[in-house]
Amino acid sequence: MKSKAPYSDDLGGRVRLCHDVIRSAGALVLAAFRSDVAAFSMKGPQDFLTETDAASEAHIRSVIAGAFPGDGFFGEEGGGEILDRVWVVDPIDGTANFARRIPHFCISIGYLEGGVPRFGAIYNPALDELHFAQAGGGATRNGRPIACASTRSFEAASVELGWSTRVPNEAYLAVTAKLLEKGANVRRGASGALGLAYVADGRSDGYAELHMNAWDCVPGLLIVAEAGGRVCPYLELGSLQDGGPVLAAAPGVAEAVSAAAGIPLAPNLRIGMETEAA
Repeated sequence: MKSKAPYSDDLGGRVRLCHDVIRSAGALVLAAFRSDVAAFSMKGPQDFLTETDAASEAHIRSVIAGAFPGDGFFGEEGGGEILDRVWVVDPIDGTANFARRIPHFCISIGYLEGGVPRFGAIYNPALDELHFAQAGGGATRNGRPIACASTRSFEAASVELGWSTRVPNEAYLAVTAKLLEKGANVRRGASGALGLAYVADGRSDGYAELHMNAWDCVPGLLIVAEAGGRVCPYLELGSLQDGGPVLAAAPGVAEAVSAAAGIPLAPNLRIGMETEAA
């Protein structure tokens, strides 16, 4: 991918690169999705890997390194180095869906400075939907402002619950039971990043996962917070390197979802992801 002009070495230049590279990676991923090649391997139980995962990450890594060689890069497939300025990247979140030809997958890119999320993007190329937020600037889908749902009753609530092999099944089932007892519809879409994006734009009322990697959730948590939702203090409960529990919800049901999942909420919209930083 070539830009018409060099990217400025500031936050604005990085935002522009993020928009460009997530869409060019999306084109690569979508072409593979539409092809007849469906080969995949397994990294672990229910942990799918395709050639496209590696190709997408290599593309994103190369473009970022070419424009900002001093920035760190931490990706799902190739790992990397967490520096003061670092990009966290999942080249395909929802790989099981991608491998089975289900159009519910995305590319997730976040950027942090000094441990503070500055912007995040989640792009589903199959639907051509790009969720984006910059700290203090609100959240958008394809450039239009979005907001979390106004739901206050669990009888009308839909909550997505992510599953991870890192926690016992009993813990996952216990949270599911508590949400069902409250009257919520419990979903599982198999893409945590899109699950968070759907909370931000009001398609779901909450998302919880007992363990999630940073590349899957840091962008989405920022997008939810900027869309007016409540989020957990992820970087206090876990870390960029090792991950941790995730919670995001519409304000009207956030306390109850937090109680059911056993994951605390940050005191307000911005403190959880420290997005008040300029």
